[in-house]
Amino acid sequence: MRKPLVIFYALAIYVLSEIIWWAYLLVSVQPERKGMIIGEGAIFLLIFFTGAYYLQKTLKKERNLHEQQKNFLLSVTHELKSPLASIKLYIQTILKRELDRQQISSFLNNSLKDIERLDDLVENMLLATRIENHSYSFPKEEFDFSEVIEKVANRLQIHSCSSQIISCELEKGIKLKGDKFALTLVVSNLVENAVKYSPACAEVKVKLCNKNNIIQFAVEDKGIGISDQEKARIFDKFYRVGSEETRKTKGTGLGLYIVKQVLEKHKAYIKVKNNKPTGTIFEVTFNSHGN
Repeated sequence: MRKPLVIFYALAIYVLSEIIWWAYLLVSVQPERKGMIIGEGAIFLLIFFTGAYYLQKTLKKERNLHEQQKNFLLSVTHELKSPLASIKLYIQTILKRELDRQQISSFLNNSLKDIERLDDLVENMLLATRIENHSYSFPKEEFDFSEVIEKVANRLQIHSCSSQIISCELEKGIKLKGDKFALTLVVSNLVENAVKYSPACAEVKVKLCNKNNIIQFAVEDKGIGISDQEKARIFDKFYRVGSEETRKTKGTGLGLYIVKQVLEKHKAYIKVKNNKPTGTIFEVTFNSHGN
């Protein structure tokens, strides 16, 4: 994308120089029409600079999108390789060593968590593509939202931490009418993001309650937080917090994009607030049935 920008700036400078030169020649030949020439030249320059500005803005947007897509491919490759390598190691250990039943069960459970992580990644990519192509219908059914959140929180619990890092404050038996599959991905993406951007073994709070027929679901973390400038962009496709050069967390940039799209289809809305003393709170609000 750098070469087209260089060509664009070179052409812009050339056109501007030609306009100034021809305006100078016309004023020299017909000085009595100086006012008209300057006025028409000013209007032309205004149109030219307006067009050049929007063209440059479009080229810059395309360049950023290209960079985001490139980083997305790199991230997906890494996200696929990590759990696959982990699963391979667990299975090789089981096959090559004499382990007791408890160790085998632990290794298999950890492998299952990695497989579920792979499944989430694939489902995120498929759903994002279908949403963008308008080919996903969001089939609705009534289901126990409290149970869905509890299952997701248990699955995402980081098994390397001895303490409970995901604490749930869930009102039991809250029902929603919506796309269970898509809303499960919403919960999974929000909780996984909170764990990902929090310090090791830090507490992540997951809350669900029904207040006056308004269902509120919230995920609170104690991580690095999100600046006000970035809060408006975090739901854009491929966008990730921080710079590409300094970012250390894993991810594809699809999670919050899917969250926003799914919630809009369920007529729900999401707020992003600052946690105290540090971190972020994602607060989702549904009506009494979620439809």
